[in-house]
Amino acid sequence: MPHSRSFRAPVVLVDDEEELLFTSMVLLRNHDISPVMTIPDSRELLQHLAIHGASVVVLDLIMPNMTGRELLPQILHSFPAVPVIIMTAVHEIDTAVACMKEGAFDYLVKPVDENRFISSIQRAMERHNLQLEIGRLKHHLLSEGLEHHQAFGEIITQSRKMTAIFKYLQAVADSEEPVLITGETGVGKELMVAAVHRLSGREGELVAVNVAGIDDNMFADTLFGHRRGAFSGAEQQRDGMIAQARDGTLFLDEIGDLGAASQVKLLRLLQEKKYYPLGSDLPIKTNARVICATNRNLSSSSEHPGFRDDLYFRLAAHHVRIPPLRERKEDIHLLVNHFLAEGSKARRISVPTPPKELYKWLESYHFPGNVRELKAMTMDALAHHESGMLSLELFKRQIVGPSGLNQPEPGHHEGEESLFRDHPDPLPSIQSATDLLIQEALRRTSNNQGIAAAILGITRQTLNRRLQARKKGD
Repeated sequence: MPHSRSFRAPVVLVDDEEELLFTSMVLLRNHDISPVMTIPDSRELLQHLAIHGASVVVLDLIMPNMTGRELLPQILHSFPAVPVIIMTAVHEIDTAVACMKEGAFDYLVKPVDENRFISSIQRAMERHNLQLEIGRLKHHLLSEGLEHHQAFGEIITQSRKMTAIFKYLQAVADSEEPVLITGETGVGKELMVAAVHRLSGREGELVAVNVAGIDDNMFADTLFGHRRGAFSGAEQQRDGMIAQARDGTLFLDEIGDLGAASQVKLLRLLQEKKYYPLGSDLPIKTNARVICATNRNLSSSSEHPGFRDDLYFRLAAHHVRIPPLRERKEDIHLLVNHFLAEGSKARRISVPTPPKELYKWLESYHFPGNVRELKAMTMDALAHHESGMLSLELFKRQIVGPSGLNQPEPGHHEGEESLFRDHPDPLPSIQSATDLLIQEALRRTSNNQGIAAAILGITRQTLNRRLQARKKGD
């Protein structure tokens, strides 16, 4: 069962001056800090914390019945994850400093500067949230299995790498921070986004926006909406995608293609949690959780120089990279069987039997299109299938290129280093290169000579002759 939305513990203000409690509560709410609880009798604090908890306690130092000095060690002992901010008069600063040494988070001197008050509470809340998140991560990452495996039911896998990603996303699903999901085209980033949204327990919708090719004006209008008369042709008010994602998740796909001006707008949205529709001077608060996905390496300025570092660090508060299919070949057998069953059900036919050598063929291929390519390949074979055994030739046509060689994806050099790294000369001889090429083909196919021969563009008999000749030469 997915997470329920995490309970937000209140900010608790403890002071015997009720007028100060009221004005402090109003100030916090005006800065969108809630919920806020006020306690005028310090004797009630510990029981309140035991029942309701707190994200921060603001504790006056001098109060009747129980002073803040007396309460502090009890709070730190019984509720160590709750930051405590001490309120003190000017002549009590030495005592406040002593409280800091004992473990208080901060101290504020009366009369308290409003900006200092808000800043201190925000920092304390951030620390509290961070401690909670670390606790969730420890719990989920150290546990043996998934608590909510059904949330990832659409992702077909038996890979340990993928299971580790599931456990991490399960731990951070109900966090307020953004999630960045990276990986090559076709690895299933959209499915991961949907799983995180389900796990978050958010009541709102998952709203997806592909930002590739959107200019700055269109991005602002799409995301933030506009008011009537904001620009020529704006005859009606229009809510943006961020409004549609209220209480839910906003998914920004292909975030690596976002323009420079739009990056600034997105950064401001993430920092302030508010936005301005086009043509409006009044900000609107948003509680939508932001998830982004890209097939680009945003962390490398050399690979993607146009992406702001500060925006990247904001988006990558929780970052997962989905491994390509060639790094989790144990999933190929499972995926093929799943796609065959799915396609056969849609076509209302019996599930065909795959040939025994099919999986070795597929495992020797690098799959530049990843799971999406494997599905297309399987569905194409199923569409041309007539009866009985599934034809291996239907897969061979797509795996083996026109030259008879396994075609590498652009810029991919898997195996290239191993092909020449052990040779002492600048370039090997033709005979040595041939031997190394044969070794590499056998390595990629787990010593299946039939598939290796096809990849090399020679017959199996020719491969056997060359292997025998090499043995005699040894």
